[in-house]
Amino acid sequence: MKIKIKDLTFNCIIGILPFEREMAQQVVINCKIKYKYKNSEFIDYSLVAKDIETIMIEKKFELIEDALLYLKRHLRDKYNVTKLKLTICKPQILPNCKVSVTK
Repeated sequence: MKIKIKDLTFNCIIGILPFEREMAQQVVINCKIKYKYKNSEFIDYSLVAKDIETIMIEKKFELIEDALLYLKRHLRDKYNVTKLKLTICKPQILPNCKVSVTK
């Protein structure tokens, strides 16, 4: 099975620039999870989305790369995931584009 969480949007502290450490900014996260569905065992996508948001808000990562590594480790440890792809986007950090990193 595959779960897709598209455009999970919320505000959090993320970044290394001084103004990014002072005020929360919008992030958009996309997540693809593959897992084996058997015996009615499933992954509750609402819990996955809540976990991602909670971790991002609480951890206040400096680098998107560190956030991606932490989230991937957490989701693989907590859920029965066989494959995982995450993208974190900071849509308002630059005036003329959206910046994102994928792992």
